[in-house]
Amino acid sequence: MREFTYAAPERPALALAALARAGAAPIAGGTELLNWMRLGIAEPAELVDVGRIGGWDRIALEDGMLHIGALATLNAVEAHEDVRRYAAALSQACLKAASAQVRNRATLGGNVLQKTRCEYFRAEAPLPWPCNKRDPGSGCAARHGVNERHAILGWTDACVATQPSDPAVALACLDAEADVIGPDGPRSIAMTEFHLSQAQAAELSPGRAAQLETRLAPGELIAGYRIPLREGERSAYVKVRERESFEYALVAAAAAVRLEGGVVREARLALGSVAQKPWRLDAAEAVLAGAPLTREIARSAIRAALADARPLAMNAYKIEMGANAALRALLAAGGQA
Repeated sequence: MREFTYAAPERPALALAALARAGAAPIAGGTELLNWMRLGIAEPAELVDVGRIGGWDRIALEDGMLHIGALATLNAVEAHEDVRRYAAALSQACLKAASAQVRNRATLGGNVLQKTRCEYFRAEAPLPWPCNKRDPGSGCAARHGVNERHAILGWTDACVATQPSDPAVALACLDAEADVIGPDGPRSIAMTEFHLSQAQAAELSPGRAAQLETRLAPGELIAGYRIPLREGERSAYVKVRERESFEYALVAAAAAVRLEGGVVREARLALGSVAQKPWRLDAAEAVLAGAPLTREIARSAIRAALADARPLAMNAYKIEMGANAALRALLAAGGQA
């Protein structure tokens, strides 16, 4: 492991100043970055510990929003009464994201910045195979290799990776916004747009599409999230994995629905582990609005919304599994589990 220096600023301005130094990288819980350093994915010259910034772990209801600080741990988010009441999908996603020990350290801000679990990417350097995320221009070994866990939506030949965060899927479904600070001041990014599919990244930056995963600019930090409160809305999260203990999703789904007399007034659906971003099923949401919440109508709408899926050689199962997970999440949110 490369030697590095360490800074622990206690104010946002000091953290931004430290991150402006060459080779600096932020760290909070460390459950992801330390693995990157071990594998040679990242070699920061300086670690900037943002975990001491006051107030960034706060969870509170204000101005019709549920505010959650980026330094709130997954366990704290999962267990908070207001999160369970107003954003159940997020509470459930945090609970299912990792083991209890990891959840005690991992922060909500860091979790959504996880990198793919692709085995070709998550290997110790030097890599014996091509990977455009690690070595731009070298190729994508997963494209025609072992790709049963990879993307079915939004991928390109340059990269077929998926985004593994559970909370990110729930936040996208709940129309959350990330509050970000950086050298150019504060701004907000909708969590539906925070992550980039490979196709979106290729449009924004063809030369480094495989490395461009989010809309965060260099030197920016996530300070927290805002989730709008909607009267009468319920939500749920479904994670399909090979074992119920600590494991990453084969597919995941978050759903939020508001019913009036058994009729859907608003529904939102997002899939996880099917693309390099949480994938909102906009077409299904449009069909469901104004319709009764029945298994048959919901199943038809969801499957139609997945008509553009492009499975790889080994992961066509994700289309059916994703549709079923979305259906289960929607029915659970609507009280029909």
